[in-house]
Amino acid sequence: MSNSRPSRRGICLVLAAAPGGGKTSISRALLETEPELSLSVSATTRAPRPGEQEGVHYFFRTPAQFAAGVAAGEFLEHAGFLGRSYGTPRAPVEQALENGRDVLFDIEWQGHRQLRQSMPADVVGIFLLPPSLRELERRMRGRGQDPEEEIAKRMEAARTEMQHWDEFDHVLVNDDFATTVAAVRAILHAARTHRTRQPWLAGFVAGLLQG
Repeated sequence: MSNSRPSRRGICLVLAAAPGGGKTSISRALLETEPELSLSVSATTRAPRPGEQEGVHYFFRTPAQFAAGVAAGEFLEHAGFLGRSYGTPRAPVEQALENGRDVLFDIEWQGHRQLRQSMPADVVGIFLLPPSLRELERRMRGRGQDPEEEIAKRMEAARTEMQHWDEFDHVLVNDDFATTVAAVRAILHAARTHRTRQPWLAGFVAGLLQG
């Protein structure tokens, strides 16, 4: 019998958090250490910024193109933010999963809810909580010289986001960066070995029993 194993089905790993919750830093750490994991590329109606490339940073679309894609069911999830539209194209994600590759999603609770509705058997959701609101505010202030009004808006958005913690499979308190990264990696590795992700196992076990 060959020692090779057929490909497992990939995972949609959603990492969500309140603003300032640390998901961007943790996402970067995951992508650096997990070669089978890639970041989902979203479509957007906003204009490209200097240095941004089509298909690398975003899929850039006109409002009309984006609306047509929504009508045609081309997005797994989509939402509007500050007058612009953002969404996850369905085709590249489904292709990645079929090829046994995992896809990381840096989206909010609304996107997670839509994604779970679109692909319920493929989504593993992780929500990051701050150790305290005081620490969350400290992290926000450490980003730069944002005005008090902007800080207040972000804290209010954080409170709204955290109300949806119980919609996720896993919840972690992001107190220590290294510990949180290790926990997220453990969740990812456990999900990869779930029996539903390895359709070849039934035949493999049958062969073992016959031997």
